[in-house]
Amino acid sequence: MTDPTLSTQLSALFAETGRAHHHAFVATDGADPDWPAWYAAYLQPRLNPLLHRSYSVEELTRLVLALEAGRAALPPDQPWPHVYAHLLLERLQKEDASGG
Repeated sequence: MTDPTLSTQLSALFAETGRAHHHAFVATDGADPDWPAWYAAYLQPRLNPLLHRSYSVEELTRLVLALEAGRAALPPDQPWPHVYAHLLLERLQKEDASGG
């Protein structure tokens, strides 16, 4: 799952999601304490077909939180959509290797 095209698509999707979220919450300058659930609901119909998986919104909410925790543990020198894409691909590789 190290396809550079998929990595680029995921990075673009995460960037799109961030822009859509900011637009939806423009009145609060993007502030939303429940942003992981919003991201998950936005991502679900776009991410599932891209990955050929069937994540529920609840699973994606946990995934978004895990990606953010992973991003926060890294130096802030990379754009977050690229980091999320990289971390997601790593996670999927581990899941595929372990059979689940």
